[in-house]
Amino acid sequence: MSPSQNNNSSPVTLGTKPIGPLLLQYSLPAIIASVVTSLYNIIDSIFIGRGVGAMAISGLAITFPLMNLVIGFCTLVAVGGATISSIFLGQKNMERATDTVNNVMLLCIIHSVVFGGLTLIFLDPILYLFGATEETIPYAREFMKVILYGTPISYVFIGLNNIMRATGYPRKAMVSALLSVGVNIVAAPIFIFKLHWGIAGAAAATILGQTCALVWVMAHFLSHKSFVHINWKERFFVPALIKRIYGIGMSPFLMNCTACVVVVFLNKSLLDCAGDMGNTAVGAYGIINRTTMFFVMIVFGVTQGMQPILGYNYGAGNHARVAGTLKRGMVCGFAISAIGWAVTELFPDTISSLFTTDTSMIDIARNGFRIYFICYPVVGIQIVIQNYFQSIGKPKISIFLSLTRQLIFLLPLLWFLPRFFNINGVWASMAGSDMLAFITAITTLIIMNRRYSHQLTNNATQNKPAGNA
Repeated sequence: MSPSQNNNSSPVTLGTKPIGPLLLQYSLPAIIASVVTSLYNIIDSIFIGRGVGAMAISGLAITFPLMNLVIGFCTLVAVGGATISSIFLGQKNMERATDTVNNVMLLCIIHSVVFGGLTLIFLDPILYLFGATEETIPYAREFMKVILYGTPISYVFIGLNNIMRATGYPRKAMVSALLSVGVNIVAAPIFIFKLHWGIAGAAAATILGQTCALVWVMAHFLSHKSFVHINWKERFFVPALIKRIYGIGMSPFLMNCTACVVVVFLNKSLLDCAGDMGNTAVGAYGIINRTTMFFVMIVFGVTQGMQPILGYNYGAGNHARVAGTLKRGMVCGFAISAIGWAVTELFPDTISSLFTTDTSMIDIARNGFRIYFICYPVVGIQIVIQNYFQSIGKPKISIFLSLTRQLIFLLPLLWFLPRFFNINGVWASMAGSDMLAFITAITTLIIMNRRYSHQLTNNATQNKPAGNA
């Protein structure tokens, strides 16, 4: 037996330890890492707004669609690999779990080189397509060049860190995230204020932090003491495994792709509705986006903690533990997003003033906060349900649910409501899509649970001995 099997970090506890303490054990490190990462994103934006200027905030907002694509091509591999590795552990298939680590690392490198290289070649046309103007494109270009050059580091770090968490090391995964953010927060003000690197300094600090964290993660996976580690003798290209990784990772990938499309339409709608104040409105949305992502990332921390528990027990056939984990996750998701609603409704000006002193941007953001966050308490539940189906290897359902919130409902509302309510219609479109996506997620969960219960009943009847009939 591996030494790692004798402690609380062993994957074996995923199928034996009480669900409440287990969810806390796995979710708390992920939540801490998510909170710190989100705080970094907020602090980084504050450094940019205060150290470079209000228009730099608008330039940063223009990069959000492209950043969603950057993250999307990474999570396509990272999330799929993490889910499959935890399912293999539940099935006690260590060889396939090792193959997963090897293939995730290879795919991360390939994705980063291909996507990063192509995007660098066509960077300016892409940024203009995403809503950049002559005033904002210098900031957006400067920021994204550094990020794209660093994608090989970012992708391998994120991909392997997800597998580290999924294979029984949530605390070590938390440490790597904290290390990345800690270096980032220290370096960003030095690069921006002392070295006068501007918005590029913020991007450089991000890559430096991820480089340090990657060293930590690689040390873990190169050690034979780790429960699952890189084995150079195992396979690095397994077509069937890669197909499964892509299949499960397609949900978060499409979620980020649709987020990219949506942000493009949002930016263009704001530019059209706000007229001469268009760039300011885009900057206000950037503030709102950073704030909402803070609470969404906390919910993602919960789902990251749920993922190895769900994957392991689903693979092992422990369906009662799967259901118990889902219920607790939904409660946590609701509580987090409800807190987000309360904070943004009560303190919109306080939040906005952290990023900028531009009163026009603060005024627009205040109205946006009040309208957009009306339905926000249900967002956490929708995200948990979506990730539940992803974690148990049901990518098609997860993909459908991710598309409802960010594409299927939002784009029609975004086309219709601004025609009657101008910029308020833009904010209302996001609130309406959140509520419709929540209703769809709950309905889908009920239908799938009924089908599953019916299937279990039929299986029990068919397997029942004839003498007991």
